[in-house]
Amino acid sequence: MNAVLRKALAAAQLTETDVAAHLGVDPKTVRRWLSGQRPYPRHRWALAELLRTNQESLWPEPSRENEHGSAPQSEHVHRLYAHRWQVPREVWYDLFSEAEQEIGILVYSGLFLADDAGILELLRARARDGVNVRILLGEPESEPVRQRGEDEQIGGTLSARASNALLLFRTLLDIDGVEIRTHSTVLYNSVYLTEKRLLVNQHVYGLPAAKSPVVEIDRALFFNMAGIYIRSFENVWRGHDPCKSPKKS
Repeated sequence: MNAVLRKALAAAQLTETDVAAHLGVDPKTVRRWLSGQRPYPRHRWALAELLRTNQESLWPEPSRENEHGSAPQSEHVHRLYAHRWQVPREVWYDLFSEAEQEIGILVYSGLFLADDAGILELLRARARDGVNVRILLGEPESEPVRQRGEDEQIGGTLSARASNALLLFRTLLDIDGVEIRTHSTVLYNSVYLTEKRLLVNQHVYGLPAAKSPVVEIDRALFFNMAGIYIRSFENVWRGHDPCKSPKKS
């Protein structure tokens, strides 16, 4: 039982039904959380915000300190790639295929994924298996996308890539569990996440994302570091509306 969470709800004078309504989940789900089940990351973040506390106090992480009282020196990142183009396709495929709960993609275009029929089919299959797939693409005509194209010295090419990616990704909208939103946010990195791992593609001024570094982060090992990027994803997600399915437009 999560006694800390139960006490926090009582202090906030919130019932299971109140929490369920605020987070958009079933009250039975909240009861499972109170019984000790760990919520999805986005629900942990939202619940901590609702209760005006931090996630660590509600779901403390096991200590990983060594006998000298400090974190192991190896606890930084899982893997590093100097350029995104060096990340093997199987790494992307494994990232998404291993997801059991959620897949999140936050990019300006992500055309290298949208143009890969195998990756699209994999996302479709994972959604059919009950994985929640959320995709955030840059609004093609937005100022941040235009400016990023200028920064990469490719002019309007990025806007065109964002438009193409949106058309390709939208073919997934006929599957329950897939949601796509467009954003007009200035991104400092692209984020690809599941409940297990993240791939974070840095944005370097004057270079396209394909030539910029990628950091792979194991969420179980590097909880706090992963949380920074997850919060960024959720902030962008909450600020934008979903795209309509082609069949409904």
